[in-house]
Amino acid sequence: MQRKGGRRRDPDGQDAEAVEQVLDELYATPPSAFVPHREERAAAARTAGRKEDARRIHAARRPTLAAWAANLLTRSRPEETRRFLELGQALREAHRTLDAAGLKDLSAQRRHIVAVLSQQAAQLAAEAGQRLSPAALREVESTLRAVLADPDAADRWAGGRLETALTPPSTFPSGTAAPEPARTGPRASARPKSPRTASGTRAKDELAERRRERREERERAEQEAARAERHLRDARAEQTDARESLRRADDELGRVRETVAAAEERLRAAHEDLERAEREQREAEERERTAADAVTGAEREARASARRVDRPAGRDR
Repeated sequence: MQRKGGRRRDPDGQDAEAVEQVLDELYATPPSAFVPHREERAAAARTAGRKEDARRIHAARRPTLAAWAANLLTRSRPEETRRFLELGQALREAHRTLDAAGLKDLSAQRRHIVAVLSQQAAQLAAEAGQRLSPAALREVESTLRAVLADPDAADRWAGGRLETALTPPSTFPSGTAAPEPARTGPRASARPKSPRTASGTRAKDELAERRRERREERERAEQEAARAERHLRDARAEQTDARESLRRADDELGRVRETVAAAEERLRAAHEDLERAEREQREAEERERTAADAVTGAEREARASARRVDRPAGRDR
């Protein structure tokens, strides 16, 4: 499905849609491989000088297993996804207009297709090497029900980048027919109520109101608990990501320390080689001076001997 906003271009005019493709690829990656794959892609973007793309890629949060399976479903079954989204639109319209017959028919379709698509998601996950637990499968079903009930949830699911499972709103129709409109005519005209009847009606109304308030309060608490659970999962995923980043940083630090130690060892050996070469040079220079002095002495002695040889010959003449 085409995303809103179309193509995005970077300042130098080159097509920058690559980061969208990377994000799509990440959210189709099994959660166990998400973090290393994300860091690899972010590093590649940084190396290419695309700092903003690298930041967006690194900010991607690892999806839960159920959210990943739901993403996999919408990417792998586009036709079923389209029909499912259309069913959600029809259900919401029937509920808005209180179309009892339409609600009954569409609700039956809803239960069937949610069950079928949930099993398809489980099968796709298994083919990718990830088995969905019963709890994860229930979260997939919850996500699909939310997609049918909430247009915002439908848009998020259609984008294929869910990070956590979705929760359907509590006001979504349960599948029962809508309440019948009040009848009109002679039989509908009620006789004037007696004070006792009116008092009893008020008491029932107050009781119904208190029950409604308690029900709404419970629903708000459940929604708040669901949000807290999602936040907790996000925090745990972030903690896992941070630990993974720390582990990689420790590994890199160890490699750098080993490189520095090896370089220091080579430098020390080079200093020793230099000192030995300088020492050998000094010894060679000393030997050269000694040899030169010996040559000079030998020449001097040779000249003196030559003079002594020449002197007696002169006397004889």
